[in-house]
Amino acid sequence: MRHTITVLVENEFGVLSRVAGLFSGRGFNIDSLSVAPTNDETISRMTIVTRGDEQILEQISKQLNKLIDIIKVIDFTDGSAIEREMALVKVTAEEAHRAEVLRIADIFRAKIIDVTPKSYTIEATGSPSKIDAILELLRPLGLKELVRTGPVAIGRGAKGWKG
Repeated sequence: MRHTITVLVENEFGVLSRVAGLFSGRGFNIDSLSVAPTNDETISRMTIVTRGDEQILEQISKQLNKLIDIIKVIDFTDGSAIEREMALVKVTAEEAHRAEVLRIADIFRAKIIDVTPKSYTIEATGSPSKIDAILELLRPLGLKELVRTGPVAIGRGAKGWKG
């Protein structure tokens, strides 16, 4: 099962390394990891996506809470979060497929951010499933390169960090 965990940490040297080390040291894989300061510059927010059953998630949460630089661990696996991801996608711009690439980008409200005689680069943002959907349509047209951020998440309504 896929789990999205947000970890609020002290914005200090070595915290990312300790959190990543906790996962690797216990054999847990990180599917994606995003880290940035919050509105309080002394605190960073990590969004970690991992896979495992409920027992594994509970073990991860307990281990994270033991680290000294951790302020709060929030599990958004129950769907109580809004998730967004960004992808940069470079596709072949063959004459026969140019109009189709532009239509797909328009349908998904993606932006064409670079055009060359041989390629288009598209910026797409949305839920991970939306990114998956646009990629599925672009692949047959000549997907040349792909970069994904992985999801970032924020709680819906009252769920989340209250500082």
